[in-house]
Amino acid sequence: MPEGVPDGQPGAGTAEGEGSAVAEATPGDDVVVGDRFAWYVDQVREHIFPIALATEHTTDFYGRVSALPLGTVQIGTFGFSPVRAVRTPRHVRRGDPEMYQLAWMRRSPIRVRQLRNDAFVGTGDMVFFDTSHPLEAEVRDGHETAEVVMLRIPRDVLPLNPAHADRILALRLTSDTVTGTLLRRHIDTLLARAREIGAAESHRLGTLTADLVAAFIADRLDRTDLLPAETRSAVLRAEINTFIDRHLGNPDLRPADIAAHHHISVRTLHALFRHEPHTVAATIRRRRLERCRIDLADHRLGDLAIGALAARWGFALPAEFSRAFRVVYGLSPSEYRLTARGGAG
Repeated sequence: MPEGVPDGQPGAGTAEGEGSAVAEATPGDDVVVGDRFAWYVDQVREHIFPIALATEHTTDFYGRVSALPLGTVQIGTFGFSPVRAVRTPRHVRRGDPEMYQLAWMRRSPIRVRQLRNDAFVGTGDMVFFDTSHPLEAEVRDGHETAEVVMLRIPRDVLPLNPAHADRILALRLTSDTVTGTLLRRHIDTLLARAREIGAAESHRLGTLTADLVAAFIADRLDRTDLLPAETRSAVLRAEINTFIDRHLGNPDLRPADIAAHHHISVRTLHALFRHEPHTVAATIRRRRLERCRIDLADHRLGDLAIGALAARWGFALPAEFSRAFRVVYGLSPSEYRLTARGGAG
């Protein structure tokens, strides 16, 4: 699993990783079409909070829910037909997990109201809200099936003062900012590689997720000074990891180049990685090897010479690449490629 970041059968299912788990639920064959909306309501109330839902699609409702726990933080993915949701003061009194939630609209817009704010949130945008306040949200008919990624973070885990965080509730938040792009890539990586996340890494990635959300919110408030020093360091480290991933093909990528790009000293760069699993140089090498391993297993690249494949990821010397690959994976690159292809010559 990259150091910086990073489904199931019908009915509720769990796919175990090394310690974390991805749980996905879709209505099974025992749920008749007319009961799928009721099934989805139960899923939302279980995974989010008490809420009232209404739809014009009771006879043909589509619903899907998945959840990835990362310590006290959770990433949920919801797919659903047009629906209207209302969380009243009574719902809040009945059950309040005291969480902040950041919704990323992957498909279809949504209308959201909370406190004094009322926003139309388009596809690709994000919206932030608080489970401790009443809420209204609606995906209207005429729009395609919605897909939302929901980050759930306990109020006492998000490193931001609630008085500041509340100022941005139910506002349309464009995600094309630096911190927004960083957060989106982080989420995409976690969802794509969820099964690789071990128990210890799960908690670390949950903390990093909360830090990135806090940075995104603080950036929108134009108050990055509100962030604790630890959070600012975590966000900078995530930016550096993203930079490394984007420049792995450059054989001249060095810690000095990374430090210069981020306007910090090499000493500060190494200090940022002091408690990470690997040093900066080792991180670069291991990620290059991982990209090469993936390409070696890709049958579409079977005709690409191993030396050329290694060069794509910054290994200028084939012999050096072969030695490093064998040390990490226990096989030479050619042996690994043959094994990954089922031993076929």
